[in-house]
Amino acid sequence: MPKRRKAGIRKGIHIIPNLFTTGNLFCGFLAIISTFKERPFYAAVSILIAVVFDQLDGKIARLAGASSRFGIEYDSLADLVSFGVAPALLIYYWALKGFGRLGWLAAFLFLACGALRLARFNVQTATADPKYYTGLPIPAAATLIALTVLLYHRLGEKLTTEHIAILIMMYGLSFLMVSNIRYPSFKELGLIRRKPFSVLVFVVSSIVVIVAEPEIMLFLFCSAYVLLGPLNLIYRWRKIKALKAIPDEKPNTIQG
Repeated sequence: MPKRRKAGIRKGIHIIPNLFTTGNLFCGFLAIISTFKERPFYAAVSILIAVVFDQLDGKIARLAGASSRFGIEYDSLADLVSFGVAPALLIYYWALKGFGRLGWLAAFLFLACGALRLARFNVQTATADPKYYTGLPIPAAATLIALTVLLYHRLGEKLTTEHIAILIMMYGLSFLMVSNIRYPSFKELGLIRRKPFSVLVFVVSSIVVIVAEPEIMLFLFCSAYVLLGPLNLIYRWRKIKALKAIPDEKPNTIQG
């Protein structure tokens, strides 16, 4: 008697999206190897390429209707390597070794908060608003670290002493990842659909500016995105405070 296939269980996996996820994982591993070989520039570039793979695998899976629980879990494991372990090791060996305990604690805290951020994202996937992320996405945090390395390389500077700003940045990124601050996801931009002519002009201008000075402009764009969450939170808090300060208008009473 042939075995019946249980309802709701599918055998096999989607190849193309998981190949992009594997590319993400490979780039993360390559970044770790480059860090150990004292090649921070190549490590930073590998992390940025991993970000591209990470964005493509999700988009391809959604367009092809190939999203699955396996893909989500595999993607999170790859993200933890590429955007957690790789940037933590890179920034420690590149800039934080001189701080001693504070340095490796900052690198570990970034890794731990990144893992917590990914776990929370997986749990909230079904109920979260697709327009926003809760907490800074770990790929954005890793991107800022990689772009910081590339910016120093572009300016021709080498980190030979302790840089307190980078140490503070690591603790700040760790806090933002596990915070409840909302960040736009840009999943519903709909650039394929018709848009005003001004949008095309803005996109083309942005591409030209980025190509002219990629390290500087990408660093500025990424920094703006990281700061967007706290600035929006402050704006909303001040707006609520201003509304509470307005006295309630009492209805006029008619005297007989």
